[in-house]
Amino acid sequence: MTIGFERDGSTAIISFARPAKLNALTLAMYDELADAFARVRDDDTIAAAILTGEGERAFCVGADLGESIPALAEGRFDISRWDGAHQKHTSLFKPVIAAVNGLCLGGGFEIMLSTDLRVASEDAEFGLPEPGVGVVPAGGTLARLTRQIPYAWAMRLLLLGERVPAAEALRLGLLNAVVPAQEVMPTALAWAHRIGGLSGTAVATIKQAVLRLGDLPLHQAFHAEALYGQRAFTSPDAREGLAAFAARRSPEFPSRKGQG
Repeated sequence: MTIGFERDGSTAIISFARPAKLNALTLAMYDELADAFARVRDDDTIAAAILTGEGERAFCVGADLGESIPALAEGRFDISRWDGAHQKHTSLFKPVIAAVNGLCLGGGFEIMLSTDLRVASEDAEFGLPEPGVGVVPAGGTLARLTRQIPYAWAMRLLLLGERVPAAEALRLGLLNAVVPAQEVMPTALAWAHRIGGLSGTAVATIKQAVLRLGDLPLHQAFHAEALYGQRAFTSPDAREGLAAFAARRSPEFPSRKGQG
């Protein structure tokens, strides 16, 4: 297996496990990554997931230029085959945290854009080199990037194909934090463990609503937001949270029962 999967309590840790090739994605890895995300979605004992890369040199440098890109170029299938790995049309509403070490390029950058929280090492680098080899970042980036950061900054990354260091990626709004390399995983784990102590119903509702409401006209989005809100307000987690607040104790959310 070149996609690793392990547990730290209620946190799943998914890893690109091909460090000798800078974690470049083979055809099998795309399928394995989609399966890993589905496993997180379907396992009620998992509260959050961390996505990282093995080794110190790279998070992921994208699709393998000797296998995966040629398969697309030869027309054997189109990139929608990899929608599960790219988390397009996702039904995974548990938070996914990217813990980025080293190079985060091409398809690796695209998969990072599908995550919800992002911490990177100080020596990490980010880029979309696709135009330099005659292709485009169609793994969600053409749709996502201008929704996540300002247009001019997004087009700089898309059109120039240049790499930017972690500090610049933080300034552009691609990251939540930049830390020394040895603090990347501890930071990601701390975030995941904090999420595990919050209401699973509330966290899932927040992610689902944010993903679904962005494309609606504002008046429709407000109506849908109220429906999402009511689902949370009337949930068992809300009843427990309010009871715990009144009793000045820590809540024991029903949605977290059975989680490690």
